[in-house]
Amino acid sequence: MPDRSASFVRFNWFALMLFAVAVLLPVTCRAQGFPPLSPEDLKMTSEPKAPGAPAIILYREVDRDDNGRTSHEDNYVRIKILTEEGREQGNVEIEFFKVDEDVVNIHARTIRPDGSSADFDGKVFEKVIEKAQGLKYLAKTFTLPEVQVGSIIEYRYTYDLREHYIYDSHWTLSHPLFTRRAKFSLKPYTTDYTPMTLRWTWQGLPPGAAPQQGPDHIVRMEAENIPAFQVEDFMPPPTQLRARVDFIYEDEYRETDPDQFWRHVAKKRGGALESFIGKRKAMEAAVAQIVSPSDPPEVKLRKIYDRVQQIRNTSYELQKTAQEEKREKEKPVENVEALWKRGYGDGQQLTWLYLALARAAGFEAYGVWASSRSEYFFSPKSMENRKLNANVVLVKLNGKDLYFDPGAAFTPFGMLTWPETGVPGLCLDKEGGTWLNTALPSSSESRIEHVAKLRLTEAGNLEGKLTVTYTGLEAMYRRLEERNADEVARKKSLEDRIRLQIPSTTIEVELTNQPDWSHSETPLVAEYHVSIQDWATNAGKRTVIAAALFTAVEKHIFEHTNRVHPIYVDFPHEKDDDVTIELPAGWQVSSVPAPQTQEGHVVTYHLKVDKDGSALHLTRKLSWDFLLLEPKYYPALRNFFQTVRTGDDEQIILQPAAASASN
Repeated sequence: MPDRSASFVRFNWFALMLFAVAVLLPVTCRAQGFPPLSPEDLKMTSEPKAPGAPAIILYREVDRDDNGRTSHEDNYVRIKILTEEGREQGNVEIEFFKVDEDVVNIHARTIRPDGSSADFDGKVFEKVIEKAQGLKYLAKTFTLPEVQVGSIIEYRYTYDLREHYIYDSHWTLSHPLFTRRAKFSLKPYTTDYTPMTLRWTWQGLPPGAAPQQGPDHIVRMEAENIPAFQVEDFMPPPTQLRARVDFIYEDEYRETDPDQFWRHVAKKRGGALESFIGKRKAMEAAVAQIVSPSDPPEVKLRKIYDRVQQIRNTSYELQKTAQEEKREKEKPVENVEALWKRGYGDGQQLTWLYLALARAAGFEAYGVWASSRSEYFFSPKSMENRKLNANVVLVKLNGKDLYFDPGAAFTPFGMLTWPETGVPGLCLDKEGGTWLNTALPSSSESRIEHVAKLRLTEAGNLEGKLTVTYTGLEAMYRRLEERNADEVARKKSLEDRIRLQIPSTTIEVELTNQPDWSHSETPLVAEYHVSIQDWATNAGKRTVIAAALFTAVEKHIFEHTNRVHPIYVDFPHEKDDDVTIELPAGWQVSSVPAPQTQEGHVVTYHLKVDKDGSALHLTRKLSWDFLLLEPKYYPALRNFFQTVRTGDDEQIILQPAAASASN
């Protein structure tokens, strides 16, 4: 189960007792004035190092103060508007994670081309930009006045960080705009109560840029001419690609050798895990309530898995009732026995409960700390302990390694969430910790299947029944995305997905069944009545229809000639289409395209059209069986999808009844 709390260190010092009664001073920003402006910046009309740029960042400054009490980060940005498109920079969004921080002390202004200025005195709005596992991701938004080509906008703001917590931090240099100059500083946390060390790693820094710690212990860095960060479809997590410096706080054990470092980590985490799950008798009693001694081994594992997933998972709760808030004040769960009795826990605890129950049932099972790849790709050489932020269970059965994460909602038996698949993990075993790679499912394990029984009218419309079946991770993420939605919103979401799949602007879709949103194992099945207007095209005495139906998504991917970043998908997946079209009485099939098969090693495409009496039978399969491809393979992948588009656009030639009689 991914752990969102791994990005900070919480302190339980005796000193906190003093903090609790201390009078805390309000967070204040530095001087509200802005740096002097040079006449050259005001007059400039372009940047030779960023030709055609709509705007550039003239100067950016980030100053972080980790004092542990009123920790904050001051930010300042100055942007030159160069084109009409660049005026969009006047609509500012400052993202933040409300659980840990707030955005305060916002000051902004627009400097007109003549040098006069217009201060921002409007309202700052708070906008919800994402919801995940009960956590809200927000942005403070505002619009600067009188932004025009040639003007300069500048604004400053402060991240007010949660008190009594010390957070790892990051200097992210890459920005959608070219940056002429940037300056960074970090005043590290220090204390006599809990010794802390700070180390930092970096990647992709421009020439001449490197963090340096001065005699005053403040870490500083300056950088110039930072290229604009290019966003592409199907790219790895931006965090993995951007030029950045990552700061990591450690409250113990400083080691430079990776093997020694991870041996220590495995010992510490292994000890904590064994302390949590080490209630053998209680777990054996629990297992006796779940399985029968005569059950085959896999049946036992499934029954235990289902039982754990039935336990209330607090990681996915959005709103807390007064009773739930009262429970939060209860004593923290110390072990699996207490968890079992209480009847609820967070996702991480439930996954460890499954480990304890599996062992109690006699299975060889291990706890594994893996690194989620949703934001970055982990390497043990980095010695970043907190990047091992997802816990899963490894069970060895009949010579196979099986991985489980019942603490992740709607995850099917024997599968992991996509960020946990194909990643390094530290297995906590008797050897003191062994590195492994978690399993990566094949494309056939996560499918979207379209089965359509349609009728073509003489007017050229298609209508009939469509059944869509989501399996594996495809089903999991549909359920996860809609877990907090009502039936109306779920219905609309499923109907919109079909509209996006069919390349027609005149389509009516009506969901006709009640899909199973609550279970992990069963496929998610949605049934529709669809009506597609003007699907057929008249061509003289003939009528033409496309050889494939659910193709809109593939029509505009990998169209660009050049590629900067690697090609990356969340998980291998497959789309299967099986369409039967009943023709009007008397209509004849003049010709169908030849069967097509394209094998691209990691991608495959099949298309076939058969005549079946008075009906057409169209089958299509598109499989993605990779996670990451280097940019050098992009031309081949681009050519493959051009072939897919060509195949999808192949035509079936029909003769209407009148034309057939004339012939």
